[in-house]
Amino acid sequence: MLILRSPAQLQLLEETLRKSLPTTLPVLGTVMTVARGNPASHEVLVDSWPHFGIVLTRLRPEEHRDPRDYYTNQLSVFYRDKGALQALLEGTEAVTRERAFQILGLQDGLDEAVQEVATARGMKVE
Repeated sequence: MLILRSPAQLQLLEETLRKSLPTTLPVLGTVMTVARGNPASHEVLVDSWPHFGIVLTRLRPEEHRDPRDYYTNQLSVFYRDKGALQALLEGTEAVTRERAFQILGLQDGLDEAVQEVATARGMKVE
């Protein structure tokens, strides 16, 4: 996953996400915050740039204090392809299993994908 830091990249992403409201709402707010100074220490990740399949926003890893606090370890996701979501959950370093987390998204299929990956790994999902 690539971390977007450039103001130009963040602005282009923001414009792209605005075209798909309301499903992009969970990530759009964080993208806007990061682009305007990032007072909350978040980061924006994409699988590829500029033609992304998934956007993930999260608190910077160095800001995590309690690995059991799933409110602090909150992830927001928007995906264009369910396969990109599966790949994110199954095999990237972007979503770590050492911490409890919650994942937010407004798209159909998110809950099923999370359940499938958790079941395959013998993990509990609440």
